[in-house]
Formats: sequence, structure tokens, C-alpha cells
Amino acid sequence: MSTAPDAIQAEGLIKTFHDPERGEVNAVQGLDLICRGGEIMGLLGPNGAGKTTTLRMLATILAPTAGRARVAGFDVVEEPLEVRRRLGFLSGTTGLYPRLTARETLEYFGRLHGLEGPELERQVERVVDAFDLHAFASGRCEALSTGQKQRVSIARATLHDPEVLILDEPTTGLDILAASDMIRFIEQRREEGRAVLFSTHVLSEAERLCDRIAIVHAGRVLAVGTQEELRARTGATWLEDVYRALVAEVEGQTA
Repeated sequence: MSTAPDAIQAEGLIKTFHDPERGEVNAVQGLDLICRGGEIMGLLGPNGAGKTTTLRMLATILAPTAGRARVAGFDVVEEPLEVRRRLGFLSGTTGLYPRLTARETLEYFGRLHGLEGPELERQVERVVDAFDLHAFASGRCEALSTGQKQRVSIARATLHDPEVLILDEPTTGLDILAASDMIRFIEQRREEGRAVLFSTHVLSEAERLCDRIAIVHAGRVLAVGTQEELRARTGATWLEDVYRALVAEVEGQTA
């Protein structure tokens, strides 16, 4: 397990939304989380568990209702620009400008991150190679397939070579080979000492990649640990059964 400094710290994060029909909705309720440099941490839980809301707060897209979080040493509320300079964020709702080509998209966002000239060209070529975008780099984004758009979005999120990656279901829409490339890319970031926090519904990905896993349910972290620690705690073998056992444990305590 990594002994590097904490790259992501969340303490008591709360996010409350107002729904016209349901009133106040507590999407995230007092969530604590730590992800270290050189570590891949997975967030596992069903839709509605609070995973995406948590990731968006850490990425400075949503402001927490309460609690604090730091990314790469910077406060997500007080220092959002510093966080964004050091963060690569991929969301399932990330859009692309339809009339720009894939390469133009990368060049545009590279400039937003302060890249120019030879350095911009080098970083664009790096991600074009890493995500095998050559065949459609000159095609408009509006004409790309779902999987191709996802690969461009991932390339865009990592173009500035960030020290922290937050990925919300990064292999969604990818075919087997593209998903495999993405998994290898995440593994390489760990080897370079970067921190990766990602959510996924693909349990085989979590089993292969994650140094530690946070089980999220109803806006709370039920447990955090290595796969071995979670299995020892619950007596279950498969991650799906680990999750069910932890939910049953909590529901039994509150019954």
C-alpha cells in the first residue's frame, strides 16, 4: 500500500439538493475519504449511492453543502483553480464541441491549460498515441461513435498530465480493446506515482486495478480497505457479495 502523501482528502462532505417533489435530498452524508499518491482507489455502489456527486465536489464542479476537501493539497472551495490545474476529471456527462475535430478539441483544451507551441504538440501526440485516436483525430466530434467520443474525452482529461485523476465510469461505451487500453493507462499512472480515484460498475475492473476500495451506499462510505480486508470483514468472496454484506450490516444496526 502507498505511503505517499494524501492526494485527495475529504472530511465530512455533505451535499443536499432541493427536489420539487421530494424536498431536501441528502445525496452525500458526512463522507470521509483519502486517496494517496501512487494509489488507485475505487468507489463502488449502485446508482444513486452518491458516487458521482462526490466526484463532482472533489472536481470543484459542485460546491459542498458542508464539510471540506483538498485535492493535491488545495481546498476545493477556496482554491478551485489550483485544484483544476492539477486534476484530470472525466464525467459520464462530459460533452465535446460537435463541430471541432478530435485534434482541435485537444489543442483547444491544451491551450486552456496553458500549453503552447512544441509542448502542446508533444502532449497532443502523447494522448493520441495513448488512446489510439489516429484513425479519427481529424474527424468532427459530431460524427464520432460513442466509444470514440469517450476516448477523446479521456484524452482531453489527461492532456495536461495531471497529478490526480478522478474518473467517473471511464470505460463506459468502450469496446474490449479500448477498455483494456484504458485500464493499462490507469495502471501506468499508479506506476508514475499519480493518484487515481474512479467509480465503476464493472467489478472485474475494480478487482484488477484497485489498491483500496470504498463501498458507498446512501451517500455514506460503509467501509474502506483492500479487497483482502473487505473480504475478511464480511466473509464474502466476490465484491458484489461484499457490498451486500456491508449494506445488511448497516441496515441491521439501524433497524
